[in-house]
Amino acid sequence: MQKQVLDTDQKALEINLNDTIYGTFAEIGAGQEVARHFFKVGAAAGTVAKTMSAYDKIYSDEIYGTEQSGRYVCEARVHKMLDHEYVLMEERLQHHMPDKNFFVFADTVAALNYSRTISGNGWLGVRFQLSPTGRPNNLVIHVKMLDNDTQLQQAAIGILGVNLIYACYYYNHDPELMVRSLLDSLEGRVVIDMIYLDGPDFTEVDNRLLCLLLVKNGLSEVAIFGPDGRAKHASELLYRKSVMVVRGNFRPPTLVTVDVFKAGFEQFVKEPEVAAENAELLAELTLDNLSVGGKIAYQDFLDRAESLCVLGHPVIISNCSNHQCLINYLADFKIHKLGLVIGARELLEIINEKYHQNRDGRLLVAFGELFTRNIRIYAYPIEEEGTGKIITGKNLPVPEGITFLYQYLLDSQHIVEIEDFNPDLLNIYPNTVLEMIEENNGLWMSLVPEELAQVIRTKNLFHHEHPNFTLSH
Repeated sequence: MQKQVLDTDQKALEINLNDTIYGTFAEIGAGQEVARHFFKVGAAAGTVAKTMSAYDKIYSDEIYGTEQSGRYVCEARVHKMLDHEYVLMEERLQHHMPDKNFFVFADTVAALNYSRTISGNGWLGVRFQLSPTGRPNNLVIHVKMLDNDTQLQQAAIGILGVNLIYACYYYNHDPELMVRSLLDSLEGRVVIDMIYLDGPDFTEVDNRLLCLLLVKNGLSEVAIFGPDGRAKHASELLYRKSVMVVRGNFRPPTLVTVDVFKAGFEQFVKEPEVAAENAELLAELTLDNLSVGGKIAYQDFLDRAESLCVLGHPVIISNCSNHQCLINYLADFKIHKLGLVIGARELLEIINEKYHQNRDGRLLVAFGELFTRNIRIYAYPIEEEGTGKIITGKNLPVPEGITFLYQYLLDSQHIVEIEDFNPDLLNIYPNTVLEMIEENNGLWMSLVPEELAQVIRTKNLFHHEHPNFTLSH
């Protein structure tokens, strides 16, 4: 069944009329847009303990402390706001209102500025109880506003804040519904590209799955989580760094996967423009690679996510069928140098697609969009099944009509070969390893990293003998 979409005022009024919910609103940067909705619909006295806007930086620092980074629109800031305000709620009201579920809503937002040098983004969070005696939970998101008008962006934050609080109290039984509801009345106006949910009432919720739900449900084309399974945002993890991305299906990661990571990244950090201490390596999973028969198997995704976390790499989940989409997303974060590791077979598919779709005179433009100044593609060789022939970036069988352009990309080092790969591993094929795991053929253990083999065995990954998987808790 499809849920009934309530408008913003209906949600705010329903919260106001719920006499068990009571809290504080602290908003920095775009006015008190969220609190305004609760006052506007009436009965706010039953919900609002306090509203405040520490707009001036000095006042804000006096209340919440200074930020070492000098950035006020950041994840750390919203946490300090939640910490400070929730302690005050408990100290001042707990003895007077023992039957209330307390919450604090906080946001720190930079809307489109007068000179239009800031496009508009923000961090929003809710710390909330689901029972008066329970410890609080946290739901935090990052949003990018798409409206080309400051007042419209501020209005969007107001709607989003109401959606966020409503989801905490009325959709907390269903994580996917919580995620989808954040876009109520906001289709096409915002991108939500980071979310995490934690607390005593959500111990069974896997935040890696929430990242997937953002992308699957169209809230963002990209989401990121770290090796610890915690959601990350590119502005916090990748800002002004050099970044290498390895795309694959990782079903499962094998010794070849480890070699791709190792050889690719070692070559990347040797580039004169790349500082090894300021470089990140990420694995990318796309919805295309996660879909089977048009559907995403959540447990299969979690098996792959767990495997990559064991190997110690942050993971990008994307709905980017081509690399141009990912490149465009990362451009906002001033990536110093971007390296994309691609298997020779996938590189050939990209070259062929660009060639056949742009034979109307746009060929140079199409390639120019992909091969920009700070991007380099690293081609990892493959061994053809059956023939044993090794295909590399240099002997790639590109269409004859594009040979001259492809040679230019090689000569200019927009495309380079990964050099120090291990040729003895090229005959390991993930599909074969997966079949061995499913058939309990113990030979697979010699084809994956030792630390991963142990986790696959103990957690029964990739067997899909799990109980019926459900998102609800």
